[in-house]
Amino acid sequence: MSLSLGRLRVRRTSKPEPDPEGRMALVEHLRELRSRLFKAVGAILLGMILGWIFYPQLFDLLREPLDMAIRNLKVQRNVDVKLVFGDVAGPLMLQLKVALIAGLVASSPVWLYQLWAFILPGLHRNERKWTMVFMGSAAPLFIGGVVVGYYAMPKGLNVLIDFTPAGVSNYPSVDLFLSFVLRLLLVFGVAFEIPVFVVMLNLVGVLSSATLARSRAWIIFGIFVFAAVATPSTDPVTMLILAVPMTILFLVSEQIARLTDRRRKARLVAQGIDVDGIERAGRDD
Repeated sequence: MSLSLGRLRVRRTSKPEPDPEGRMALVEHLRELRSRLFKAVGAILLGMILGWIFYPQLFDLLREPLDMAIRNLKVQRNVDVKLVFGDVAGPLMLQLKVALIAGLVASSPVWLYQLWAFILPGLHRNERKWTMVFMGSAAPLFIGGVVVGYYAMPKGLNVLIDFTPAGVSNYPSVDLFLSFVLRLLLVFGVAFEIPVFVVMLNLVGVLSSATLARSRAWIIFGIFVFAAVATPSTDPVTMLILAVPMTILFLVSEQIARLTDRRRKARLVAQGIDVDGIERAGRDD
């Protein structure tokens, strides 16, 4: 009995050429999302390690607004204010929390870029030029918001501590105090990112400049309400420190959205598409 074996030929399927417009299948989108998440989380972990190493310096930096508020209050009245730990595991949890926030801030250029890079394939070629604008503004705005919140904090703490009755000591827990500080800094940082995401939504066609113009008054009103709720004190100065820059940034983002819509409309008209008819149909609906 003889057995003859033919040659086994393996046909390799050629890798599909990338779509010139950046379109991808669902599986490719999921792989892209996984890759972007790994890179973002890796950058945050690296920043967290650095935050753990430089924790003593960061702790002194975060405590400085309270020390400034105490010094200002002692000029007016003598208030006994001191930070204390109320839990044995408090120092460890505090160091982990500070390191995590430091990692988020330090790695913000990386994870913001990964977010933008995931959305980038869905944009047209002439819209992808906004990548450098996004990268040049998103991270500085986030860090700038954190800085603004840091310098606004002594004023807010001064107002809050001044409510301490005479003859009563105020010993806030270190963990609760720094949680309050870090939460406030993140609020300021994220608030300064809102205009960037407005422009991003406009680029992908979700939000038009006309919609922004119609809702401008309500959006500005919402900004001031948000600033009043997010700031730590009841004085209007701290609220304005957050609300005024946010309003200016929103107005700038609205102008960028209007410019983007004009260019998009001009491109569609050049392709022979009745843009005005589409807009009228959308208003009728």
